[in-house]
Amino acid sequence: MAKTIAISDEVYRLLKKAKLPNESFSSVIKRNFKRGRISDLAGRRTIGRKDWQEAMQHLATSEFATSKKLKKGL
Repeated sequence: MAKTIAISDEVYRLLKKAKLPNESFSSVIKRNFKRGRISDLAGRRTIGRKDWQEAMQHLATSEFATSKKLKKGL
């Protein structure tokens, strides 16, 4: 069941910035609650060090897998 809440323009901009393509605002809030408190979102301009390292690891793994597949095709 959906509920309507009022948020400030600043909070709306923060949620919009955190939103992934095709993701609902509810999903953004839920995703960030899993990491910690929703108040941790306030003022964030970048992702945290741990998230950055995790993203870089996924990227490196994907690049390695892609490179391996391309080499097999040659």
